[in-house]
Amino acid sequence: METRELRYFVAVAEELHFGRAAQRLGIAQPPLSRAIQQLERRLGAVLLDRTSRTVTLTEAGSVLLDEGRAALDAVAAAERRTRRAAGSATGRPGLVLAAKASASRELLAKLLDTYAAEPGALPVDVILCGPAEQERLLREGRADVALLHRPFDSTAGLHTEELSTEGQVVVLPAGHPLTARAHVHMADITGLPGLPLPRWPDPDGTYPPGPGPQVRDNAQLLQLVALGRACAVSPESCRAQLHGDLAAVPVLDAPKVTTVIAWPPHSRSRAVADLVRTATHLQ
Repeated sequence: METRELRYFVAVAEELHFGRAAQRLGIAQPPLSRAIQQLERRLGAVLLDRTSRTVTLTEAGSVLLDEGRAALDAVAAAERRTRRAAGSATGRPGLVLAAKASASRELLAKLLDTYAAEPGALPVDVILCGPAEQERLLREGRADVALLHRPFDSTAGLHTEELSTEGQVVVLPAGHPLTARAHVHMADITGLPGLPLPRWPDPDGTYPPGPGPQVRDNAQLLQLVALGRACAVSPESCRAQLHGDLAAVPVLDAPKVTTVIAWPPHSRSRAVADLVRTATHLQ
């Protein structure tokens, strides 16, 4: 199969309308129809059931839609990484590292400084992301490496090296009665009157139902906690970001957070290997 054929099929499968798909692709409808027919002959499978009014996916078509999206994403990611390795955009080769803006600040600074001192180190551009965004950037090829945090980020299909593991704390307004305790449990803070846990957006941008406030980034969350509108469960390292109007108490039964450096399994970049090696030698 050609990537052109896959793009054509995915457009039709998503639109379920040849006219709209042709408009989206910027081509006429007849060559689009011929391309789909040729693809079906090549695969020996009917991908779309067509009537004069409707277009629907067959079971084989549903499989190809999922696989085709993944294949096109992989091609796009390969193109981005190749251009970046060649320095097409900036005129010089370099690396892109994605990290969550609210986490691993000390680790990230140490990693960048140590790697920059290595012979042959390449420039590293850092993208600071919202929750879970660094994983998406890595999979899309917009980043070469990423700092991910298990169990919150998925590392399925990626190569990883563990860098650190830490407990979690609950962040509360200073002076709250719970701040007088040496530690708490999740049951102590779940449903805490007046201080609900926040709601973060799902990957598609929608918020799950619940009583907690909708938040987009850590700065917004900490401000809500300081105002007495929410509490937050965060990795122990967040203490470095807290001001006098906030306090942190260890949560004994919260899951441990493991920070890993992740990269695509097929990467053969010497620069990526050097950066990963530097990260694993920091401890």
